[in-house]
Amino acid sequence: MRDDTRRWIEADKAHCWHPFTRQGEWGAPDHEPIVITRGQGSWLWDSEGRRYLDGNSSIWTNLHGHAHPVSDAAIRTQLEKMAHVSFLGFTHPGAVELAARLCAFFPENSLERVFFSDDGSTAIECALKMAVQYRLQSGAPERRQFIVFSNGYHGDTLGAASLGGVDRFCPRFKGHGYEVTPVSSMAALRALPKTTVEKSAAVVIEPLIQGVNEMRPWPAGMLAELRAWCDRSGVHLILDEVMTGFGRTGRMFACQHENVVPDFLCLAKGLTGGTLPMAATLTTETIYAAFLGTPDRAFYYGHSYTANPLGCAAALASLDIFQQEETLAQLAPKIDHLRAGLAALKAAHPLIHEVRQCGFISGIELRQLDGRPFPAEQRLGEAICLAARTHGLLTRPILDTLVLMPPLSTTCAELDQALAALDNTLAANPGIDTRPANA
Repeated sequence: MRDDTRRWIEADKAHCWHPFTRQGEWGAPDHEPIVITRGQGSWLWDSEGRRYLDGNSSIWTNLHGHAHPVSDAAIRTQLEKMAHVSFLGFTHPGAVELAARLCAFFPENSLERVFFSDDGSTAIECALKMAVQYRLQSGAPERRQFIVFSNGYHGDTLGAASLGGVDRFCPRFKGHGYEVTPVSSMAALRALPKTTVEKSAAVVIEPLIQGVNEMRPWPAGMLAELRAWCDRSGVHLILDEVMTGFGRTGRMFACQHENVVPDFLCLAKGLTGGTLPMAATLTTETIYAAFLGTPDRAFYYGHSYTANPLGCAAALASLDIFQQEETLAQLAPKIDHLRAGLAALKAAHPLIHEVRQCGFISGIELRQLDGRPFPAEQRLGEAICLAARTHGLLTRPILDTLVLMPPLSTTCAELDQALAALDNTLAANPGIDTRPANA
């Protein structure tokens, strides 16, 4: 190990606290973290010179590859002018242009207002607070609850966490946020008591596919049904496109597959192409109008770095890249290539119980040969992903579902390398007993 690698690891263990990480295991003397020092295209390099394909797009954010020259140039150009200015009481060209371009993806007179924030959780928080305050200022103060779909995940801030149904993350904070009613399907939604519906401000859903729920797609046509139900019931629709936005599903936004326009659209992760933290909540002119008038009707919410000029420059550059490189058109054959590769991988490995894919998003669920889940304490998904590093692939599992969601710029040849890494890792079977319990 190089001296600088050792120094960084020792300092990290002494001072850093990592997200979603068992810090006791991270800080163990025999644990050797990977220190990432460089990125180019779909690849990352560590401090020891080893190269890895970025199999989860640096936690689902990177779109066009690392160190894309258009993004880097836009950030440098903006940096020479101004790194930051408050959006409270001022505006700047980047924010104005970005808001207009985001709204232009949707039909005229639909989503026409953009509120910028910092990350996916805050994009959701904005939508929730707007939805409740809209009702308070529109003669329906009783509508302050939310309907959510079971096993959803919408972020870690208190309001967003109160919507979550993932048992690993949410139970500790139940009762401290919004009052929510979970449903598992459209049938369950339609069966809700009228009194519950009449107290609900909005329904919140991850469209087309749930991410943290092991990459589980919704039935085709469900989103359009949900939009129609919301219209009939007077309930707003909040779409969490933090993961699915910006091409991940094969369209710019997942809701476009079923021609659905929500009342609130929450964006983050890929908004800047994976370069800088930034988020946006889009909503309608009707909702915006309820915040006009006397000072007490204003939306008193915001962050110090709202509409940060560097983030806006990066987001505008990302939208430019979509146009210049025809990203969505180029993506279509790669989605088919990924589908074929995943099918071949499943056929080769009986450990693979199911492959779930939505566009360039995929989850590979591992189970025992008799179809039962592996014991949780075995942590098979983690073991496979750790072993895949020796084959040049970085990704993270969700329990025993391996996530493969590389940058949109990933080539078919690079997809083959990622799939080969998983193939070799599963074939090597790193010390895991995969026999059925009754074998």
